[in-house]
Amino acid sequence: MKLRLLATSLIGAALMAACGGSDDGHDADTGNPATCSVPDRKAWLRDYMADWYFWYKLSPSPDPTTYFTVDDYFGALLYPGSTAPNADFPDSDRWSYLQSTESFDRFYGDGATLGYGVFVAGDEVVGSPASPLLVRYVEPMSPAATAGVKRGDRILTVNGRAAADIIAADDFSALTPAAEGDTLALSLRDANGDRNVMLTASVFPLVPVPTSTIVTSPNGRKMGYIVVKDMISQALRPMATTFQGFKSQGVQEVVLDLRYNGGGLVSTAGRVASQAVGALAGGQAFASLLYNDQQASRNQTFEFENLASSLAMTRVYVLMGHRTCSASEQVINGLRGVGVDVVAIGDTTCGKPVGFLPTDDGCGTTYSAVNFESVNARVEGRYFDGFAPTERTDASDTCRVADDFTTPLGTPTEPLLAAARLHADTGACGYVPVAREQALSVERWQVRRRGGEPAERTDMIGR
Repeated sequence: MKLRLLATSLIGAALMAACGGSDDGHDADTGNPATCSVPDRKAWLRDYMADWYFWYKLSPSPDPTTYFTVDDYFGALLYPGSTAPNADFPDSDRWSYLQSTESFDRFYGDGATLGYGVFVAGDEVVGSPASPLLVRYVEPMSPAATAGVKRGDRILTVNGRAAADIIAADDFSALTPAAEGDTLALSLRDANGDRNVMLTASVFPLVPVPTSTIVTSPNGRKMGYIVVKDMISQALRPMATTFQGFKSQGVQEVVLDLRYNGGGLVSTAGRVASQAVGALAGGQAFASLLYNDQQASRNQTFEFENLASSLAMTRVYVLMGHRTCSASEQVINGLRGVGVDVVAIGDTTCGKPVGFLPTDDGCGTTYSAVNFESVNARVEGRYFDGFAPTERTDASDTCRVADDFTTPLGTPTEPLLAAARLHADTGACGYVPVAREQALSVERWQVRRRGGEPAERTDMIGR
């Protein structure tokens, strides 16, 4: 069974270009369901998963007639995890998902999304209804940005419902619209007082590189700082422009802010890493994608590129957290695979060393079922527990730093960036280790299903 072209020829061409020509050039037809009836779609899905699913040998094979919907049947086909001692994959598949093809094409083809554009620090306050619910990020071209919503605003009510009730119920679903034209009423508080805003959901363009600047360390080291929010092809041009500026101004350190980057294209992740180190690592393996034994001929390696704007850093700072996922974790793993000193600052990443070659069933649904695992040049992967922040071997210092949602990204005093600035001079982030139970638990982030809070992508697309 071969993969069907995902979308229109224009979108398909854009994605193929993003993969650096590493595909075999014929994302040919898997065949579609005989009809778009539920029985035919389930039969097609059963065959597809048996051929292409990474864990096909370990996953269930339930009777499709016992499931009323295609969605339910898809969930029943996923790997449930293993309790066997020393299992290679003890955790269940929490990554595979399906979505409308329209939504997939919008994100990866157009670099756009449907929403309000406001993201909150919901996971940080779950179980603490008395804690303030803060805005952590606002998409620059979104309805929220147009209305003046900003990072650090405190949300008092959402559609008239008190923030404390939302936190207690762990129900952020109102922040995700079902369709264009849906509305969201927010009551907000900042230093200037309280205000009300009404947002109308729309499709708006993403800004995958929203912030970049050059800052100095306390002792004067010049540091290039860049936020990469989405691993999509639309990030390539602004990244090149930014790194060309870093290069011309002689930066001595690079800080990649990936704390809200939920993933995307492997090729874009490779380009992010190549901009920082490509002048030294060009031609070496960035990431190898390893498919199941039936599709081993699809295995492919993405290499570091020596671009005109590439730097030659032997040390790279990565600002990260539990929303750093998939292709953004690949940046950390890929850099370490070629011997780069990655100083990881923030909190533990989400732990997703697997990815997808998404498949459209021809009936309006695109399936992102795990198709491959990713390893670096040293064949290191399977980081299902995520990457932890850098710590001193003598336990005298840690780079585990809490996000401060009241400080704009790129501000030299913002805690994660401030820690990188200090480390550049001293080799320490300036934080005393705390007991792990006092920090956020990676398991909490891995298992939780947000149920509606706008979330960054958690994709690693093999293109």
